[in-house]
Amino acid sequence: FQIYTAMSIKKTETQAYQLIREEKEFEIRYYPSATMAMITSSSKNYKELGNSGFKKLAGYIFGGNNDKKQIAMTAPVHMEIGDSVSSMSFVMPANYNKENLPLPNNSEIILKSSPDEYVAVIQFGCFASNKIIEKKTAILESALKKNHLSYYGHFRYLGYNPPYQLLGRRNEIIVAIHWENK
Repeated sequence: FQIYTAMSIKKTETQAYQLIREEKEFEIRYYPSATMAMITSSSKNYKELGNSGFKKLAGYIFGGNNDKKQIAMTAPVHMEIGDSVSSMSFVMPANYNKENLPLPNNSEIILKSSPDEYVAVIQFGCFASNKIIEKKTAILESALKKNHLSYYGHFRYLGYNPPYQLLGRRNEIIVAIHWENK
């Protein structure tokens, strides 16, 4: 079952990006704009945000919209955990934009376009937790400082796997960086 799950996940559409540079501890990527369905929350950690946000967003793509249309699940799921406001976003399949997506039935869901951005990325396996996310964030922040790269905004968590997948898990911490002049 786990081998089948890992193979079927490889067929899931993933958010497009261009690898710009590989460092020992992290990568630099360019992400073009993508269409996302997003919820905001007062949640202060990964577990709280994941529990409340996922159900709402999954409801939207599984038919909770004005067209009762099912929208394919993509990867990764984006989570940005802030001090007062946090958000969770599902990347919409590439053939959708804000104009051709059905409207959500849940008024808490916002359809938006993400900005084009350069990001620094650190990958890790296993199941994510608040503690692991904090640890990997600190590692990425330290590596950026060591390499004299400035960043802005919150560090974000990207999750690529369904909760029932045990093997071959992929998680990432990303943060936007100033890169245009490099």
